[in-house]
Amino acid sequence: MDTGGPSRIDISAVRRFANRAAVRTADTVDVVAREIESRMIERLAMVKLTPKRILEAGSGRFPAFAPLRARYRDAEVIAMDIASHAIAAGIRERTLAERVRQLFTSSRTHAVCGDFSRLPIAPGSIDFIWSNLALGARTEDGLFDEWHRVLATGGLVMFSAFGPDTLMELRAAFAVSGEPARVHTFVDMHDLGDQLVGAGFADPVMEMERLTLTYASVEQLFADLRDTGQANAIAVRRRGLTGKAGWRAALDRLEAMRRDGRLPVTVEVVYGHAWKTVPKKTADGSAIMRFHASAPGATRGGG
Repeated sequence: MDTGGPSRIDISAVRRFANRAAVRTADTVDVVAREIESRMIERLAMVKLTPKRILEAGSGRFPAFAPLRARYRDAEVIAMDIASHAIAAGIRERTLAERVRQLFTSSRTHAVCGDFSRLPIAPGSIDFIWSNLALGARTEDGLFDEWHRVLATGGLVMFSAFGPDTLMELRAAFAVSGEPARVHTFVDMHDLGDQLVGAGFADPVMEMERLTLTYASVEQLFADLRDTGQANAIAVRRRGLTGKAGWRAALDRLEAMRRDGRLPVTVEVVYGHAWKTVPKKTADGSAIMRFHASAPGATRGGG
């Protein structure tokens, strides 16, 4: 039964759907992800940062090698994704100019298949974590704690994520009382900010915007979801097909939402960034106190 909270995600299903999408849609660009990527890059203009090593968490088929290298020419960029086929596609799709540039600059890029919630990376070895629309509902599994672990002091995490109003039309059309949810629910912006603080990050900045996509047909909408790997990966989901009557009723509810002849689909995008500052507590929760030596000859007090 859908409780209305963020969906628990089946990671193996996420991997499977992403791999299928990477194989099936080699020439298809995720327009929404590329647009959000460009808006995130614009936000970096307001950030003072000179990272030596960048981790892109959840890079998919189109890692942000080019825009990140363009901004941080001397940085090493590591793209990580849980789907091996997506990583392979990302390597293939690097342009010849990008490959030649790598040979003649100090910048280095790497593509790694792995789970960015369990990083095989030493503590404090990353200066900047970048993640574009890859979080899903995974932050409740200690994801931000893991990112805080691998970030160096003074490091930055910047991400975008789908917010709770994303796909609300589909969620309403397919909602059936007593049935497991068929459409993901996502984490609220304020909860993400609280989770960042709880993981030890400082000065979180959270923003949100809503986009509306429109489709000519239900088939076009579902094809877009499949091609971007956005299938049902909810851990507690109904196994098997929906009955014909239930499916027809859901489609009728969806069709009733048409505006000006097209099907609207809401995408809520949450943007967040925060810093890893000098810790105030040890790992066991004890307070850290710092004492600074006085200059030679200095005295305390005003007398």
